[in-house]
Amino acid sequence: MTTCPKIAAIVTEYRKYSHGQHIVDRFLEGYGWNSRHHHPPMDLVSLYVDQRPDGDLSQDRAERFPTMKIYPTVADALTLGGSELAVDGVLLIGEHGSYPTNEKGQRLYPRYELFKQIVAVYRASGNTAPIFNDKHLSWNWDWSQEMYDISQEMGFAFMAGSSLPVTWRTPSIDMPLGARVREAVCVGYGGVDSYDFHALETLQCMVERREAGEKGVKWLQAYRGEKFWEAHHDGLWSRELFESALCRSHTLTPSRAGFNNIFPTLDEMKKLVEDPIAYQYEHADGLKSTMILMNGLVQDFNFAAHLADRDAPLSTQMYLPMPPARTTLANFFSPLVNNIEQMFLTGVATYPVERTLLTSGLVIAGVDSLDKDQQRVETPHLSISYQPTEESTFWRT
Repeated sequence: MTTCPKIAAIVTEYRKYSHGQHIVDRFLEGYGWNSRHHHPPMDLVSLYVDQRPDGDLSQDRAERFPTMKIYPTVADALTLGGSELAVDGVLLIGEHGSYPTNEKGQRLYPRYELFKQIVAVYRASGNTAPIFNDKHLSWNWDWSQEMYDISQEMGFAFMAGSSLPVTWRTPSIDMPLGARVREAVCVGYGGVDSYDFHALETLQCMVERREAGEKGVKWLQAYRGEKFWEAHHDGLWSRELFESALCRSHTLTPSRAGFNNIFPTLDEMKKLVEDPIAYQYEHADGLKSTMILMNGLVQDFNFAAHLADRDAPLSTQMYLPMPPARTTLANFFSPLVNNIEQMFLTGVATYPVERTLLTSGLVIAGVDSLDKDQQRVETPHLSISYQPTEESTFWRT
């Protein structure tokens, strides 16, 4: 008789519309997949919640799903109240919650601290299980590197990141494996140390498929406010790629000029976007990538790249349901959960965690550049080489 894998969930907060709710509920209740309701073939048996604000759902879920028990510590959730590791996979969802912010504006989510508590149980038990870490690894680079190094040292499957690389795309295309990419741009929205990570993942899941794979990043420079507009005017990133990415947006704020040309002029963009931000960085092989956040102009994530063998840019959008349905439906969590399921079942990550290690470092470098008056930041520590999976993991249905 085959027993279902047992899963533990370690979350910072479990309230309506939190990442904890979106992910854990899919393991408990199932979700729509391939034109039917899919129940993960595993049992979520334990839950640790770090904070319980008004609207906490953890007790409600424990009552509705008696096979899941709430435990007072991370160790208890992993051992089911015993002394040995008793689960086959761990969800680490350190997103949302009332945590302090440092002087650079980074929210100090305790992903590293919770991760260390998990691996302490592994070391004490002499056994491990795969871990999924939601979003970037940590706000601290040394901690991010340590989390990766521990997973390599102990030999457990480790996967991280957000929904952007695995959600639908419009159009439903991928970067050709082995393509020669000359330049890449993502135009998105959101804030620093939050949605910049989503935009960087949008870029990285595409450009990592280029000829020879990823070899790391040498430097990064941030641009904000007037310095952004100066860089844009001076052509530090391709105007054609910028416009190609914007043409993929479903939420582009239109021009007031007339119905024949809704594309906003530069002057209109300056009025719409009060705080434009860009991170431009150079990869070890010379590729330049630019992540651009333009709140007030778009509310989605759009990619464009120049390829050596194409006259026109390759472009697509990592599709999320349009606001306000994005928050309430959040169907883009379904392909993420499906990838997590596959890792728990096979013991093998479906996409490389090195991608998240690199994008975690890029977020931190972007924050540092902004904190240093938008100076260029050298990143020798981001000499992270890896190969993408041959088969892409974005949602095609």
